[in-house]
Amino acid sequence: MKVKKLYIVSLIVCMALVVALLPLTSACAPKTQPGQVLKVGIMTPTTGPAAEKGRPMGHANLDAIEYINAELNGAGGYQIKVSWLDSAYDAAKVITIVDRFMDEGCLLFTTSSSKEMSVAMESANRAEFPGIACFSSPILYRPPQHIYGQTPDYGDDALAFANFYVKNIWKGQEKPKFALHLLNNPTGYGARDAFRAKAEELGIEVVSIDEHAATTTSEMESLTRIKAKKPDVLFISSTPAPTAVIIKNARDLGMYPGITIGCAHASFTKALIDLAGASVVEGVYGTFPTVMWDEDVPGMAKMTEYCKKLHPDDYGNMDYITAWAQSLIVAKILELAVKNAGYDVLAKGNVESWRAVETQGIQKLKNYDVGGLQGPVSYTAGDNRLTKYNRIYQIVNGKITNPSKWVEASLVKYEEYEWFGK
Repeated sequence: MKVKKLYIVSLIVCMALVVALLPLTSACAPKTQPGQVLKVGIMTPTTGPAAEKGRPMGHANLDAIEYINAELNGAGGYQIKVSWLDSAYDAAKVITIVDRFMDEGCLLFTTSSSKEMSVAMESANRAEFPGIACFSSPILYRPPQHIYGQTPDYGDDALAFANFYVKNIWKGQEKPKFALHLLNNPTGYGARDAFRAKAEELGIEVVSIDEHAATTTSEMESLTRIKAKKPDVLFISSTPAPTAVIIKNARDLGMYPGITIGCAHASFTKALIDLAGASVVEGVYGTFPTVMWDEDVPGMAKMTEYCKKLHPDDYGNMDYITAWAQSLIVAKILELAVKNAGYDVLAKGNVESWRAVETQGIQKLKNYDVGGLQGPVSYTAGDNRLTKYNRIYQIVNGKITNPSKWVEASLVKYEEYEWFGK
């Protein structure tokens, strides 16, 4: 009988403790009110000359935000409200879009491409409005201001591939000869600047540098000149459509197979294979900053679920992975900013809010693993690249495969070279 009474007393005490702790528990969670949201701006080139990249990236950005809001209770307990706009890869539209994001009180904005951000950065930096470029070029954040790169930049791509080639493919005694074919915007210029800064250190010789437009339909003339230089490597830093043209032309001229072709990550995705044809790009190497589809990493299952449910045609496109990861990173930044600065500061949607997002969100990132979909995300003072890790892949039997180990890109302070930005 005494045991029974003791049990009842203990039960009452436990229940009292639970009741007493409930207010403390609820106090830890944000007390959101109707209409309290965290606004972000997202632009993608969904139409225009880079649409083969922009469409799946826009889909992934918005699919991931839907997942975050529906299943993760938003960022820090607040729903994320997206202002999404199509840049059409057009500079004039980009300027208008960034101004609109600021006017709407967005806390930060993202772009898919380095070209978009290269246009947006002037007004964004002047206003202290933080931006994150999915694919980036050194010119966007050297020297560091308020623009950040989600992934290693096109300069990092060039150096990673060149180093891989020298160590794993090149068998000659002399310096290997590299010919560069570059998109005539920051996508190409980032690779150009990297080779300019580090070619001698890498032990390679750059024998030619040619540029092309995003709308090019033939590069037979430039490739004929390149062929005469007898390069060992053709390195392409571009988007999928012009890269497909260049590789087709290289085959028509009998250059490939024969030379090695390497691609920066802007073009090295499923769209390149679809546009050029699997047999045309067989054996081509490229860099990319994410895992492949169906790799055994924690974030793969949920991303695959949403992709197949909402945009099944994007399945297998690694650009989707990159943009999905971008939205997860945005949510993590907002979560940190809410925790460290408070919702009331962010709700203002002004320069005070932007400073809080940057200093209490972006710059507090430390080893966020993004579900293993890409390299860990951290901010390092003086280095606005949030991820420093890349992989080298190869197209085999119509698929992007044969991943190398993760390659960490060291920091290059391009602004210390007198020619940078000129």
